[in-house]
Amino acid sequence: MAFSSYKTIGEVLKAFQTTYTESNFIGEAEFNIPDYFREDLETVMREGVVDNSEFAICENLIYPVLKEIWKKYSSKFTLWSHESLNYDEKLSGFPEYILAKRSPLGKVVFDKPYFILVEAKQDNFEAGWAQCLAEMIAAQRLNDELRITIFGIVSNGDRWQFGKLKDEVFTRNIIFYSIQELDKLFSAVNYVFQQCELQLNNLVTA
Repeated sequence: MAFSSYKTIGEVLKAFQTTYTESNFIGEAEFNIPDYFREDLETVMREGVVDNSEFAICENLIYPVLKEIWKKYSSKFTLWSHESLNYDEKLSGFPEYILAKRSPLGKVVFDKPYFILVEAKQDNFEAGWAQCLAEMIAAQRLNDELRITIFGIVSNGDRWQFGKLKDEVFTRNIIFYSIQELDKLFSAVNYVFQQCELQLNNLVTA
């Protein structure tokens, strides 16, 4: 089944025997947002058509935020857009964005471990999380024996929700973040990137 075949979180939890919990695990990691980014986003949101499709949401609202933060971590990670992620016939498809370890063979090599999966949805967060969780499970299994936490983000461009998968437990963050409060959103996303960096560093030194 393609990731998009899953429509509810419960369906994915049952299919892959994963436990659901909720807590506020997102910390704050302050990020200095450049003025040019604020000005560009303000113009796009004021003058552009930013949310008429999931493609528009990705291009106008999600990718710019991810890219701005990723640049700080680009020596260690590659941010992939719509790259094929295939584990088996039940877990396959094209997540909107994947943060993965930067391969020693070069930036064009899609290399594990995979750390963050991002899914865009036009307000249907139930279906968005069903797909994102299936993608997170695929990433976890493709990471083989590496027992790292996989993070997930589902966004409609305005609202951003966060989750994490550790072993067989999926935790969804209770608080969501909004692009209307840009500093808080950047702090949340930067926190997730920081956690990925810490995990990668631990893998290197292990």
